[in-house]
Amino acid sequence: MKFSVLASGSTGNSTYIESDSVRVLVDAGLSGKQIEQRLEQINVDPSTLSAILVTHEHIDHVRGLGVLARRYQIPIYMNESTWRHLPSSVGDIPESLQNVLETGAALELSDLRVESFAISHDAAEPVAYHIQHGEDLLSIVTDLGYVNQRIIDRVSGSHTIVWESNHDVEMLRMGTYPWNVKRRILGDTGHLSNEDAGVALTEILKGMGENIYLAHLSRDNNLSELAHLTVKNILEETGMQVGRDVHLWPTYDDRPTPLRAVKDK
Repeated sequence: MKFSVLASGSTGNSTYIESDSVRVLVDAGLSGKQIEQRLEQINVDPSTLSAILVTHEHIDHVRGLGVLARRYQIPIYMNESTWRHLPSSVGDIPESLQNVLETGAALELSDLRVESFAISHDAAEPVAYHIQHGEDLLSIVTDLGYVNQRIIDRVSGSHTIVWESNHDVEMLRMGTYPWNVKRRILGDTGHLSNEDAGVALTEILKGMGENIYLAHLSRDNNLSELAHLTVKNILEETGMQVGRDVHLWPTYDDRPTPLRAVKDK
């Protein structure tokens, strides 16, 4: 199983996953044209997409959903509540492409097994995804205000985790956002800070060389280098060596990560 984080951040989110027989997007938060361009950068023809999985209805996760589905007749999967709360800007999606994947349910897409699980965020019914291909395990977990034991247990053992590290708390507190927005981000239905991301990872990681892609970084309240350093320091305080026991990788809002196998180091 290979994957590429096509985009990650406040302006748009989308991850591409492929096996020998299926090609899937998790979220389509850029415009349809931008997603096509990102796919072309990793040599993927968008007309070969098999499905789009949606985590929640916020526009930075569904901006290009309708365009891609209509243009390429791609089946879409999300829970019933998310279907009901899609923004009108997504446009009409043919009923033949609408599929319900309820939270906690599993879906077989050819040789991929997809499981959704609940997370805490200020959306109708947000989920994260755990994807399996043979022995390869990939988890995509962003847009969550806190991490509970159920999430830790579900993600632990994954070879690659796309994991939220949204903001530096002091940058957010000192920044220009209105206080009500700051309070939302810091709350239990907001986003994980760099520190919270690192602390949670100390409970998730087994030190088996997992790949962690730090994702959904705020453009205004974080820096890639700061997120990396904060998480690295927290992990190494527990005795885990970054670069040996675990590998930290960046994601970008303006370009895709290289297409790589889940178990690559």
